[in-house]
Amino acid sequence: MKTPGQIEAMRAAGLVVASALAAVTEAARPGASTADLDEVAEATIREAGAEPSFLGYQGFPASICASVNEQVVHGIPSREQVLGDGDLVSIDCGAILDGWHGDAAVTLLIGTPRPQDEAISAACRSAMEAGIARLVPGGRLGDVGHAIEEEARRRGAEDGREYGVVADYGGHGIGTSMHMEPFVPNLGRAGTGMRLRSGMVLAIEPMLTGGSDETEELEDGWTVVTADGSRAAHWEHSVAVTDDGPRVLTAPAS
Repeated sequence: MKTPGQIEAMRAAGLVVASALAAVTEAARPGASTADLDEVAEATIREAGAEPSFLGYQGFPASICASVNEQVVHGIPSREQVLGDGDLVSIDCGAILDGWHGDAAVTLLIGTPRPQDEAISAACRSAMEAGIARLVPGGRLGDVGHAIEEEARRRGAEDGREYGVVADYGGHGIGTSMHMEPFVPNLGRAGTGMRLRSGMVLAIEPMLTGGSDETEELEDGWTVVTADGSRAAHWEHSVAVTDDGPRVLTAPAS
C-alpha cells in the first residue's frame, strides 16, 4: 500500500521510464542493434538522475530487455542482434528514482510492418488497457486477468486468428522493489482473488503470441521464446489503484 506522496514519487520514476522508452522508440530502426537501444535507454535514465533497475538484477547484463520476433520476454541486448525491416521487438524498461521503481514495456514495429504484427501488437496493448480498467477499489485480482484474457480472445476473433495468452509470465506488485507480491496473471476468473484497495500499485503486462501459448527458455538463462516459433508482443504499464480510478504511472507526460 502506498500513500499519495509515495505514488507521486513513483510517478516521477514512471516518467523516467516513459522518456527512456520514447528515446528507444525513436532510435529503433533497421540497422540498429539491440545493444544500441540499450545504450540509449541507459543514457536517458542516468541523465534523469535515476538508475536502470534491470542492470544487474539477478545478474541480468543490460538496462532493457529487447525481445525480437519469436522472443517473448527477457531478451538480452546484443551487438549481433541487428534489427531488420519488418522485425518486431518488445522493449521492457525499468528505472529507480529516489528508491522507487517504474516498469513498462512497448512493442515496436521496425521499418515496414507486417499487417499481422500490427494486429498482434494492437491486440496486446488493448488487452493491457482492459486489465488496467479493472484496477478499481473493491475489485478483485481475478477481474484483471479475466479482462485481459477476454480482450485478447475478442481481438483474435476480430483478426481471424487465435492469440496465445502466455500464462507462465505476468504482472506484479511494484514499489521499493521491482517485483513484489502479488503476481498478476494474464488469465483469470472474474470475482476471485485478492481484493483491490486504493494505494496498491501493480504492473500489468500481457504477452500474446501468434500461435501456441507454450514458451521455452534459452540456454542463456533469460530469453523466453515461443515454442512454435510464432511472433510475440508485450505491453506493460505500472498503475496505481486510486479512489478516482486507475492512474497509469508510466504514461508519457501529457
